[in-house]
Amino acid sequence: MRYSKTADLLGEMGRFGQKTGAGWYDYVPGKRDAIPSKVVEEMIEKHRATLGVTPRKISDDEIVHRLVFALVNEGAKIVDEGIALRASDIDMVYLTGYGFPLHRGGPMCYADTVGLFNVVQTMKRFAKNPLDDASFWQPAPLLAKLAAEGKSFS
Repeated sequence: MRYSKTADLLGEMGRFGQKTGAGWYDYVPGKRDAIPSKVVEEMIEKHRATLGVTPRKISDDEIVHRLVFALVNEGAKIVDEGIALRASDIDMVYLTGYGFPLHRGGPMCYADTVGLFNVVQTMKRFAKNPLDDASFWQPAPLLAKLAAEGKSFS
């Protein structure tokens, strides 16, 4: 799995968050407002340049899909391994324990709404990105099977 050193660089700069007045953002003593930091922006640009990474626009949908489909893939592994009895058990954990938006029904329900075939196709597209971790985006066996059969988790 690829590792991002960006947070380590923040720590090396002594930027440990609100308690130090600086982290990903700058903070004014006595306030909790997160103020964008020029220092962090410059650090990220410099680090990106050393890696040869060109920034690109990322849509809101891609951000959501990268976050939620990673949860879905892990959820499918948990169900397949028998750790959870059914996909809805995974959803309940996210809805009641982690604050996943109720109107989305949980990550597994969201995946059913999008369509498991579409989830798998999107994951395969992410895997083709040369700057991404292709193995991370390999669909779990249960997810791949259900998608190939045109089925859902529910």
